[in-house]
Amino acid sequence: MGRGRIQLKRIENKISRQVTFSKRRSGLLKKAHEISVLCDAEVALIVFSTKGKLFEYSTDSSMERIIERYERYSYAEKRLNMTEDEPQEKWNLEFPKLVARIELLQRNIRNYVGEDLEPLSLRELQSLEQQLDTALKRIRTRKNQLMQESISELQKKERSLQEQNNLLVMKQVKENEKHHHGQHTHQQNSSNFVFPRPPPQTLGPPSLTIGGGFESAGGTNEQGGGDHRAIPNSTSLMPPWLLRHANQ
Repeated sequence: MGRGRIQLKRIENKISRQVTFSKRRSGLLKKAHEISVLCDAEVALIVFSTKGKLFEYSTDSSMERIIERYERYSYAEKRLNMTEDEPQEKWNLEFPKLVARIELLQRNIRNYVGEDLEPLSLRELQSLEQQLDTALKRIRTRKNQLMQESISELQKKERSLQEQNNLLVMKQVKENEKHHHGQHTHQQNSSNFVFPRPPPQTLGPPSLTIGGGFESAGGTNEQGGGDHRAIPNSTSLMPPWLLRHANQ
């Protein structure tokens, strides 16, 4: 007689169930590998044991890539199979999910600022603390990076201003040297210039005539031969003290 068909049902014996799981799991992983190699197919296999242990297998492409491809295909397939009444029903199903997600995000925000911490367990508080520590490290890293960039930029500006200042100082020094050189040359030219001497003046005998000439009463000694003194003209304007000396 041939081998009868085995009825598929849950194995009640715990040990037998565990042994059967190990054998069938190995055979399933082997078959997945064979079909991926023989048929050049992308295969992703995920198995969870009764204790929640994960067993997986994927081809050369990563598990995430295969799952993303499956989700895109499943979404496109659902879009093609939609009828006119299904979009409204779909949105009716999506609305509670979106509301729940918004509430979760709002609660997380309150937890991040230190509010509504009473409902959280010890493990959740530890997870929140770790997330905040990680966020603080990222913030400090970014802050230090910006500070370093700012310091570097200020140093560049300082060097540029210093160079401009040096150029201005050198220009000022050259202008001062040029000005002093011009003044020194002008002083030398002024010291070498000889002023011309005035021409000599011929000094004649002083005029003894004051207020008019003297007239002889009886002529001169040469013509008259007499010894007469010269009498001053009555019309001459002589001071009285000079007249007294003249009469003596």
